[in-house]
Amino acid sequence: QLGEGAFAVVKRATHKVSGKTYAIKTVNRASLSKDMDKALKEEVFVLNDLHHDNIMNLYNVVVTINQYYLVTEYLEGGELFDRIVEKNSYTESEARDVCKILFEALKYTHSKRVVHRDLKPENLLLQFKDSDSEIKLADFGFAKKSPTEDSLSTICGTPGYVAPEILRKKKYGTKADMWSMGVIVFILIGGYPPFYADNEKELLKLSVLGEFEFDEEHWGDISDGAKDLISSLLVTDPTERASAEEILAHPWMNTD
Repeated sequence: QLGEGAFAVVKRATHKVSGKTYAIKTVNRASLSKDMDKALKEEVFVLNDLHHDNIMNLYNVVVTINQYYLVTEYLEGGELFDRIVEKNSYTESEARDVCKILFEALKYTHSKRVVHRDLKPENLLLQFKDSDSEIKLADFGFAKKSPTEDSLSTICGTPGYVAPEILRKKKYGTKADMWSMGVIVFILIGGYPPFYADNEKELLKLSVLGEFEFDEEHWGDISDGAKDLISSLLVTDPTERASAEEILAHPWMNTD
């Protein structure tokens, strides 16, 4: 068993003929509300349309009277979150390698008009346990197609990573993911989150205001390019916030 939630169990399985290892998510249909059932079908719909080396593959869906079985690729390296805790912080070069992978995957996802809506280090999985393992976007449970930049309205995501426009109950689109990526890149390089408070209410308030700083102790030796890239993502106005394509063209991303 790899994991267990309120409505699903994830187990490792081996194909009897090929010997290949997969992860199988078993969802108890009876425990799902109508909305949750709809969300699961949306996740399947979204994943079926995404085919990218850095997005977790959905191979098959089996539906029985009582269960849904989602067969995905098995990623043995664990969460990026655990790797960050282990390393404390990444060098700029290491962070750049991670960023290239993630922003390329997001450029593709957003070109398909898919918004992930819950980007955080826990939902970025490593393929292997090696230090230079490929990273894959996973957990598309909140993902949704967004034909325009203001066609979504559901409040969802994780406190500390949620974009201000979502918290302000405004319509939103792919740029909400870019805010979350700004938080992730800040954590990768700085080793701590840009928005921190003792309680959730204060944390959400800080996120809405978008006020953060690069303190001298952690950021004194970090390049202006890295800070500029983060600052272009943590912009409260989504129309002024950088896209994945713009980030990939940023000078810091193309520094040796």
